Amino acid sequence: MAASETGATPAGACDLLAGVRVLDLSRVLAGPWATQTLADYGAEVIKIERPGQGDDTRGWGPPWSTPAQEDQPRDSAYYLCANRGKRSVAVDIASPEGAERMREWARSADVLVENYKVGQLARYGLDYDSLKAINPGLVYCAITGYGQTGPDAQRPGYDFAIQAAGGLMSITGEPGREPQKVGVAVVDLMTGTYATGAILAALLRRQRTGQGAYIDCALLDVQIAMLANQASNHLIGGTVPTRLGNAHPNIVPYQALATQDGHMVVAVGNDSQFRAFAAQLGLAHLADDPHYARNADRVAHREALIPLLQAPLLARTTADWVMRLDAAGVPCSPIHDVQQALAQPQVQARGLVVERVKHGTTLRLVGHPVVIDGQRPAAALPPPDLGEAQGVLN
Repeated sequence: MAASETGATPAGACDLLAGVRVLDLSRVLAGPWATQTLADYGAEVIKIERPGQGDDTRGWGPPWSTPAQEDQPRDSAYYLCANRGKRSVAVDIASPEGAERMREWARSADVLVENYKVGQLARYGLDYDSLKAINPGLVYCAITGYGQTGPDAQRPGYDFAIQAAGGLMSITGEPGREPQKVGVAVVDLMTGTYATGAILAALLRRQRTGQGAYIDCALLDVQIAMLANQASNHLIGGTVPTRLGNAHPNIVPYQALATQDGHMVVAVGNDSQFRAFAAQLGLAHLADDPHYARNADRVAHREALIPLLQAPLLARTTADWVMRLDAAGVPCSPIHDVQQALAQPQVQARGLVVERVKHGTTLRLVGHPVVIDGQRPAAALPPPDLGEAQGVLN
């Protein structure tokens, strides 16, 4: 189906991974985020959960979904965000019977994703070496906080703690104030994304060689990689990055600035954009000032420049400035809250919010963020009830 001029066609079934079976032994966010992506791409994802309890996030409310009838289970909004397109089976893998069922299913599985503590699944014969012996083509992805090796391998991993240990909090927040975490569990989400990429790469190799893979995916490793230019600033430049609030360490002006009725973001990425920005502010002469003409100069004289730019912005509203700067080709944006972000026309035109019906209730969920062949992949199944697919595997 072709894309329209306004964006993607509505979300629908995707067959990119049709025929691929995934056993999902993961809980909370990083693993489920990866397996939800695989489900969106068309894989059959079987969520293996603890009987009577299931994924921890089932209880992470409020808010909750509203069941059509009082005797039906309710789902937390948190659980719903990461489990679309899966079927749930309740299995006690610690019991001999449950472990044997898992081994039988693993014989015909293509992918297994788990986030147990290092070595824990070996107790039940569900570690990679045990399952590789019965299914050499299995792609096995183990997600942990600190990895399978090293002095911290046995430590439990939580996104918040990893943001602290991995340096992200040290560069997030206002100067002189306490370090801050990011407003969503960004390390979990990025770990799930990296895990998805590794799984897909391993499946491609298996097509050529028949060989499976063992993927060791650690939140800390991902967090260190996510430092990107900040890590490079240290490794190459010898600096120790610090908190700059909304400012950028390498680009000026690239931050939030106050307007007559609030704040907006200005993201000047090159010298020509700075010239256009300065002209809109009535400060065209700054673009020829040797202190500010080039980005390196603006970084060096940041503290003197920002007050000069800030003063004229206070004369107009955010909406007025966005209109003017957009017309001048200066990257900028109002600062939306979550409701405003989801309601903006661009998000609506792109079809990012999808609907799934469960127990007669329509659930509104954020869909897959990538458009493929003009269509946004989205698994048809809603997030499952605990154990609703008992007996489905063969």
